[in-house]
Amino acid sequence: MAFNRLAGSLAAFVVAPMLWASAATAQDRGTPDEAQAMAEAAADFYHAEGADAAFDAYNASPDFHDRDLYVFALDMDGVMVAHGANENLVGRDIIALRDPAGREFVREFVAIEETGWVDYQWQHPESGNVEDKTTYIINVGDYVIGVGAYQ
Repeated sequence: MAFNRLAGSLAAFVVAPMLWASAATAQDRGTPDEAQAMAEAAADFYHAEGADAAFDAYNASPDFHDRDLYVFALDMDGVMVAHGANENLVGRDIIALRDPAGREFVREFVAIEETGWVDYQWQHPESGNVEDKTTYIINVGDYVIGVGAYQ
């Protein structure tokens, strides 16, 4: 009987930190709702301040980068004009880019006529691992603006 209580106590002692770690990891990640809200704020900023100011802000301002959420913008030909997590992508034509599953997700981004979600796989900016991601896209005319949440 005493062994069972000891085993139960040890199990709780071992499992509890794993649960706390999982909760902390979940809190470190943005949600789809937060991604959509950030994309909408980015589109509002674009409309208020213009393309150049918006793209500069998306690349550098903490207002457009929160945990693993960041704003990116593409022109309608698939050229990256802003990227809040990797400025090395700015200026690159990525229209033909495929995720590891073969999905041409950039073509899906620029095909969005108003707003919509696109699911694909992308490298997480903090872990470096390729993970499933869902991105909210807003078409603002000559560009699409997006923010994605890793799943």
